[in-house]
Amino acid sequence: MKLLQSNQLTEAVKVAEAWEGFVKTKYGSKSVKKETSAFRDYDIADQEQPLVAAFYKENHAKQSLAHVLEKKKLYGDLNHGKMSIWEALELMNTLVDESDPDTQLSQIAHALQSAEAARKDNQPRWMILTALIHDLGKYLFFLGEPQWTVVGDTFPVGCAFSDKIVYSHYLKENPDYHHPVYSTRYGLYSPHCGLDNVHLSYGHDEYLYHVVKNYLPVEAAYIIRHHSFYSCHTEGQYSWLLNEHDVEMMKWVKVFNQYDLYSKAEDEPDVNQLKPYYMDLIQEFFPDKIKW
Repeated sequence: MKLLQSNQLTEAVKVAEAWEGFVKTKYGSKSVKKETSAFRDYDIADQEQPLVAAFYKENHAKQSLAHVLEKKKLYGDLNHGKMSIWEALELMNTLVDESDPDTQLSQIAHALQSAEAARKDNQPRWMILTALIHDLGKYLFFLGEPQWTVVGDTFPVGCAFSDKIVYSHYLKENPDYHHPVYSTRYGLYSPHCGLDNVHLSYGHDEYLYHVVKNYLPVEAAYIIRHHSFYSCHTEGQYSWLLNEHDVEMMKWVKVFNQYDLYSKAEDEPDVNQLKPYYMDLIQEFFPDKIKW
């Protein structure tokens, strides 16, 4: 895999920043149905979607270091079947993410919304593809995993939990919360050791990263692995664990995040109409079937 040039990153960041400002009033040719300030507003979610809070209560209580290591061992060998990217997308048509307060659409609808947002913004084809597939790790749900270990924001385990993690008060129920090592600032880790050496709560990000990392640019694989790490890329936490590579790659995560988040204001896409374009895009990067 090859890193993209710095001038490409600069241009992509400029485009995303301009688009973020534009989307606050209009998105494409239609008015946004939801104010951007209301996205990821968990106070509203508590009132309107109490299942979101219930999800995070269970997630935070159970996502311990031991749990993460167990799941990494279970799924790291990619021996749970072979299927195409489009087959995985179609499977997602039956899943609604319990942790997401901003949409009740299926996952294939969200995937196409995100990809179309990047496409309308003239992002490179690899970024459009990343937007399309970024949540396919939710295949874990169909392998029998409960949603609390599939979806939701991710956060480091094996070190102190940040109070900027969504619903952070529920982390007091985590068995690692009072651990003499895991409750310290660095825990198992060392300053600026890099996220490659840090265990995050397990879910679709980590799983899909290993499924697709050999087919995509480094930037795309990094986005997939860390797009749910909101306490870092949005709240600025855990900078003490990042190395220079992480700092550079997080810029791409922030570019991508605009397409993942704000595209949820759009109408539900027409899957059949869009399928030919995305089948062609998938075939540019992936073989017919890959290991899951």
